[in-house]
Amino acid sequence: MRLSCCIVPVAVATLSAQSPVSGPVEWPVYGGGPESMRYSSLTQINRANVKRLKVAWMFDASDGLEGSELEVNPIVVNGMFYATTVGLYVVALDAATGALVWRFDPYHGRAVRGGGGGGRTRGVAYWSDGSEERIFVGVHQFLYALDARTGRPVTTFGDSGRIDMRDGLRPGERLMVDLGAPGIVYKDLLIVGSRTAESLPTPPGDVRAYDVRTGALRWTFHTIPRAGELGYDTWPKDAWTYIGSANNWTGMSLDVQRGLVFVPTGSAADDFYGANRVGDDLFANSLLALKAETGERVWHFQFVRHDIWDRDLPAPPNLVTLHRDGRAIDAVAQITKSGHVFVFERETGKPLFPIKYRKYAKSDVEGEVTAESQPLPTKPEPFTRQRLTENMLTVRTPEAHSAVLERFRTVRSAGQFVPLSLQGTIVFPGLDGGAEWGGAAFDPETSILYVNANEMPWIVSLVERAPATETAGGQDLYTRECTSCHGANRQGQPPAIPSLVNLTDRLTIPEIRAAISDGGGRMPGFAHLGSDALGAIQRYVLSKSSRPPSPEESGGQGGRTQQDERIDQKYRVQYERFLDPDGYPALKPPWGTLNAIDLNSGKYVWKIPLGEYRALAAQGMPGTGCENYGGPVVTAGGLLFIGATNYDDKLRAFDKATGELLWETTLPAAGNATLAMYEVKGRQFLAIATSGGKSKAQVPARYVAFALDEGSQ
Repeated sequence: MRLSCCIVPVAVATLSAQSPVSGPVEWPVYGGGPESMRYSSLTQINRANVKRLKVAWMFDASDGLEGSELEVNPIVVNGMFYATTVGLYVVALDAATGALVWRFDPYHGRAVRGGGGGGRTRGVAYWSDGSEERIFVGVHQFLYALDARTGRPVTTFGDSGRIDMRDGLRPGERLMVDLGAPGIVYKDLLIVGSRTAESLPTPPGDVRAYDVRTGALRWTFHTIPRAGELGYDTWPKDAWTYIGSANNWTGMSLDVQRGLVFVPTGSAADDFYGANRVGDDLFANSLLALKAETGERVWHFQFVRHDIWDRDLPAPPNLVTLHRDGRAIDAVAQITKSGHVFVFERETGKPLFPIKYRKYAKSDVEGEVTAESQPLPTKPEPFTRQRLTENMLTVRTPEAHSAVLERFRTVRSAGQFVPLSLQGTIVFPGLDGGAEWGGAAFDPETSILYVNANEMPWIVSLVERAPATETAGGQDLYTRECTSCHGANRQGQPPAIPSLVNLTDRLTIPEIRAAISDGGGRMPGFAHLGSDALGAIQRYVLSKSSRPPSPEESGGQGGRTQQDERIDQKYRVQYERFLDPDGYPALKPPWGTLNAIDLNSGKYVWKIPLGEYRALAAQGMPGTGCENYGGPVVTAGGLLFIGATNYDDKLRAFDKATGELLWETTLPAAGNATLAMYEVKGRQFLAIATSGGKSKAQVPARYVAFALDEGSQ
């Protein structure tokens, strides 16, 4: 199949055909560089002049979808700014002016309700061999290779410019998968993880390397091991055939000199109940050190055994250099949702601070078998509080305190790794962390690690599922509303009634959702069923659209299959943030923090609240901190920049040595993203994505760039 493409050429750009800048003058890789340090050596903007920063340009990336999330960390190479929009279009901008150079339309000009949205990617990857330049981007299930100069698909890559990432994950299935973060380039390989669903059915989280020129698959690492592979005995027999996830959705870090790629993974599905995956579940919740050339495992460390708390590793690790006893040590530092920093020797995986395995209570939920012990580092101290107690509950008002105290006394709260329950269990820090996907920044001048964190408790409960014949889930809704036309086997009666098998080969996720909601042609719309029901039907159709069941599986009736029986479980999860009646966190502030940790000693240099609620500040309660998403960037100019905060829409610059606030500005919307720092034509810029999604503000998403007034540089 040859793809047509819709490129909007706006200006002619002349790009030099050289490899990306090796130093941090530009921002050529997600996170700044392959080491994921989020560090810039630029000094034009510094402590003395940061207050003179002004908006240099803005670019509307909303595609008409106000209130959507934009979490992209853009890259900047050879003066070009590459990013994605809310609708997952790819744009190339002049990095100095924000002028659009080209725009790639993965939907080929078709009118897509919602502007082609319905997914999320946090950036793109760049490769060059000195003569060719390519941009790699994930759009739903497809991985595209684009000419960096024109934005046109590279037709020699895969199938006319793209590959289908569903292919080859597991025999007989093509379940939905996409990219949460861009892949990372090593020589002529693009190494990628995947974003999968957090409940079954969903594919396994294989790590894969593709040839950057042809799209050919070069190697695969199975994060859910198969027979004969290391870790197979930590799962039930043949778990790889039905368990999913254990995926890298956060991105990776690369030691180019050693040829090692560091891959953090998430939990296995289902996230919160693991009766069908009894065992430690290696390589879920692990940091993998793989040979980038071959995918061979060098070492690993598993942070959570048999995870039932959704304790994914939330960000790529920082590749750092520490100093002990007069010698330099190349290390890797991994932050966690639980609020810890683990530090390992880079080549061997030897911990550089002691790790202690502690025993925890067993689960009292039927079928669940929790791990006997879990590891936590002894240093540095956690950067978030670890256990919610009564004396930590909010005293913002007497009414708020009374309400949260009453709720608190109905649930379990005993710190990390307390098994989930039907009663309800406090997970603190919450399901988003602690640390989250924005990652940490590392200053090679001082060996200080900077990490922002959330202090938000969540209440997580297990709820017994009704029998499959009684529940109005996706399968039952499909049976009731759809089988009369499309059939129990989903094959329809083409051409009048289309088959739903391999549906995503023909339609995007937004198109599928719109068709279910609004109908089309002979098909009625089902918007009257409500959003939850529409989502359930969509999930069922997507999970079952890879192929119809065989007669042996379905008993000849298209009913429940053997696979259904293996993935269905007795309990499902319910979770929510623990808030007071006015919607504020149920504990005393700080509700978000920014932390500076000396990784040489493991000691804190400073710690401050990050963000505030405007309404509370107006009532005389400033500086509470608030939930924050996106990460910091540290510079040789003595500064630490961060947006991230949900409710005050601020971008801030701190003195990296002391934590003193030196400058702040109000963005058009929350900067829930990590900024990019770069220099073009002798002028230093910082650019950040802004959007209203996290705060639910109905505002356009934009990229906003700042620089010093040209006369004040």
